[in-house]
Formats: sequence, C-alpha cells, structure tokens
Amino acid sequence: MPLSAGDRLGRYEVLGALGAGGMGDVYRARDTKLGREVAIKVLPEEFTADAERLARFEREARVLASLNHPNISQIHGLEEDDGQRFLVLEFVEGETLAERIARGRISIERALPIALQVVRALEAAHGRGIVHRDVKPANVMLTEDGDAKVLDFGIAKPVVAAGEGTRTRTLTRPPTRPGVLMGTPAYMSPEQLRGETVDKRTDIWAFGVTLWEMLTGARLFEGGTDSDTVAAVLRASPNFKVLPAETPPAVRRVLRRCLERDPDERLHDMADARLEIEEAIAEPTSLLAGETASPQLRFWQIARAAWPVLLAGVVLGLLATVLGWRYVRVMPPAPRGTQRVALTLPKGVTFPVVDRPNLAISPDGRWLVFGAKEGDTWRLYRRSLAQFDATPIPGTEDGFHPFFSPDGDWVGFSSFSDGKLKKIPLAGGPPQTLADAPGPYGATWGPDGSIVFNPKETDGLWRVAATGGASEQLASPQFEQGDWNNLWPEYLPDGKAVLFTNFWGMTADTARIEVLDLETRARKTVIENASYARYVPTGHLIFGRGDHIEVAPFD
Repeated sequence: MPLSAGDRLGRYEVLGALGAGGMGDVYRARDTKLGREVAIKVLPEEFTADAERLARFEREARVLASLNHPNISQIHGLEEDDGQRFLVLEFVEGETLAERIARGRISIERALPIALQVVRALEAAHGRGIVHRDVKPANVMLTEDGDAKVLDFGIAKPVVAAGEGTRTRTLTRPPTRPGVLMGTPAYMSPEQLRGETVDKRTDIWAFGVTLWEMLTGARLFEGGTDSDTVAAVLRASPNFKVLPAETPPAVRRVLRRCLERDPDERLHDMADARLEIEEAIAEPTSLLAGETASPQLRFWQIARAAWPVLLAGVVLGLLATVLGWRYVRVMPPAPRGTQRVALTLPKGVTFPVVDRPNLAISPDGRWLVFGAKEGDTWRLYRRSLAQFDATPIPGTEDGFHPFFSPDGDWVGFSSFSDGKLKKIPLAGGPPQTLADAPGPYGATWGPDGSIVFNPKETDGLWRVAATGGASEQLASPQFEQGDWNNLWPEYLPDGKAVLFTNFWGMTADTARIEVLDLETRARKTVIENASYARYVPTGHLIFGRGDHIEVAPFD
C-alpha cells in the first residue's frame, strides 16, 4: 500500500508523496535522527521478489554513490525496514524544469546557465561511464537558489564510450510487467527507440530536446499516442526557425549537432556542448542578436564587442614583454558546492567514536581515509568519493588518526601497537616509521615537507621531517599556568605557523585555539572556548564549540 503522512520507515517519518514511477514511489520524509528532510524512494513490495527490478534498484544506489557532483542529486544511503527496500536521497526544494517550461519559454539569459549545469552533470556521469538514459525536463530540479540538479538515475546503466554501449528495449510507460524497460519517447534517441546499442550520445540527444523546449516553451516531438510520438522522433525534422531570434549562434550549433538522428553525426561528448554554451554565455548580448540586425548595426555591435578584446591584447602584449614567458596567471577553481557522502562500512567493521581525529579528506577532495575497527583490530580504510565502498589499506593494522600529505600521495597515521608515527603511500606500499608517538593527539603535514605532531597528550608539539629523522620540540604545556596540553595541530597555508588546541583545565569550556609562529615560537590565542580548528581556503576557521561546529573569519 502507498505510504501516507505520518508513516515511518525506520528512522524516517513520511511527510507526503512527491511522485511515482516504475522503479518506485518517492516521498518527502524527515530523518528523525539527524533532523533533516530527505527524499525516500521506495521499491514497491511486489517488486522485491523480482530479481531484475531489485538489481536495478540497487544499481541506482551505486550509480548515485559514484556521482559526487553539485548538479546531481546525492544519495544518503540504501536501507531496508521490515523487508521494504528504499533509497534515502537528497531532498531538493524547488520545481522541476518541466513545471517551469509549462509556464512558458525561458529567456536566453536564464536558460543557458541552467543548460550549462545540466551539461556539467551529464559530463560528470559520462566521465564515470554512466549513461542516464532518461534525461528530460521532469528529471531536472531547479532550486530556489537557481541551481539545477539532475534526478532519477533509475534506468541509468554503466557503459564505456561512444560506440560501446548496451542494447535496450524501448517501451515508455512505467513498467507493470517483467521485461518492460522505462523511458520517455519524446526524449529518447532514435537508436534507443529502435532498440539498438546506445551510449552517451543518447543522453546528448535528450539534452538537445530538453534545451529546445527550454528555449521555445513547446514540445519538440509530440503525438496523440506513444506510437505517434515515436514516429515523430524517427521522422520529423526540427524547425529551427521557431527558435527565438536572440538564440546565440553557438547554441544553434549545439542544437543542430545534438539532434542529428545518426549518432555518428551527433556530438560525441558533452564537453563539446559545454564549451559552446560557455562561449554563448560569454558573448555580449548585443552580439547575440547580430543575425537579425542590419549590416550597419551589426558592424557597430561587432566593433563594440571587439574593442575590449583588442585593448586586452595590447595590455597582455605589454605585460608579456615586461614579465616574459614565466608569467602565468592561475585562476581560482570554481566552487564545488556541497557534497554529501554515505560512509558504507564493510561487513563486521565498526566506526568507533574516539577523542582523536579519525577522518581525513585528501587535498584534491577525491579520497576519504578513516580508521575503523574489525573485531579487536584497528586499521585504515580508503574510499574514493566517486565510489560506494571502502577498502582496507594494507600495512595500516593498528593504525588510526589519518592525515594527508599536501600532494595527497601519502597518508600519515599513528600506530597503537608500537607507538610510532608512520606514513604510507595512498596507492599502496609498505609503511615507513617517522617518529615515536606513544599516545598521539593530532598531526599535520606542512608544505615544507615537515610534520608537526603531538606525540603524547602532555608532551606538547614536536616537528619531524616527512622523510624521518630526529624530532624537535616546538612548544610545551605551561603547567604552572594551568596549561595542560597542546593538541591537534593544523598547518596554515603559508607553512609558517600552526593552529592548535590548548586546554587550560579539565573541561571542554577551558579549551582555546592558539596559533604558534614556527620561527619565533610565539603563541597567540585566537578563539576562546573552542577546539580542533581547521583552516579553509575561504579565509575561515572551522572549529568545535560544545556540541556544535562553528565557523569564523580568520586573518
């Protein structure tokens, strides 16, 4: 029976229905343990005995777990309650792109940023060998902040590259009997409708149809029945004259190449579409309408558009002359957005809560390393954020408290059994001992190739080369003043100072964050009643205070 508001699945309280499809019903729910709203996708009970549907349902979970991207709806977990299987998904507040198009066409200025985000999502999926196979406006959610998120990878399938795909059968309604696969005929590529081998070019076709509908506010392929729609997709030619006059030439090129019926003539990669759309967004609006302007007006439009480029060329030429070939300007990376990760532990493995750091994320954001326990044995596990499962790191038995090298190639850790500070290659290899650390509380790897660590709770802060050797003491507790210990160091980006936590008593409210100048050894209090500070590139400190995580600007 369908769920109703107030029903519960495990710790999730149903708030209302969001939609239904062949792969399950979707509900808005509240996670009573974490106090957040989520979407849960429930596999109907009559399908749980169907091995094929169950496999597709579990595959969707793995596909979503492998796609960590700000424009793809994220997964929190795959769970079961009293025999009922369900996915716990990110709840995206807003409206679908289909609902927005139903109100009329979307302006070029608004449509192109949406299209660009959809392209980036599909490009990321294709980069992981995943074809969505059901791209359409109803599967794109627009948030209140103007972001676009691609939803519903329920019939996505791993393939490799253009020309290396999988054969599909192509009925279109939600399946009500075994053997019927999902799809929406108005957005399916001709080869998908014919049951031929499909690859990422089928998503490129569907994206082209979706972009067309965004710009025109009308369906590209439509018929009174599914059969009529299929016939239109296979035979009808798009009338490009109905596109708005201000449609940029680059976007017209994208649409023509996306909507080629022969997949060999179609765009082969979403990156090509991304480059064209980025070019269209970058072009000045006056130039975009140039196709319909008079020759005289178009001349001045082009002139106005070109003179900044010419001026920039002159300036850059002068700079090149003065600075020479060594001058390189590095642009900051685009914000990555929020990423949520479900930590799936191998069977029999637990993640104990300890009073030492037990998680580390690589500098490039691609890897998560954590300490966990199997029976009486601790070890480190690594997990790519593009995958679902974690695997043990050989050679880290009795290891805990991981931390990364600045280049992300090494993982430092502490060993319970022999009381040593060690490092090990992330890619695999034997561990190397660096220093004694019988009871460590924190370590950090600096840009100069040195590691600052606390070897024992009351021993203060020490430094050792990442290649090993003699250790030197940097700071020690000032017991006569009530200073008990100096814990959890964190290098600042310039490598000239470290943050650390100083306890001036035996309770949490006596902790404070200090900074140690590594050259002068001078110490300065930064934040009172706080602990475990970490610097982030936005110019802030993230730290613990009571039972909260807080953030503060930091100079």
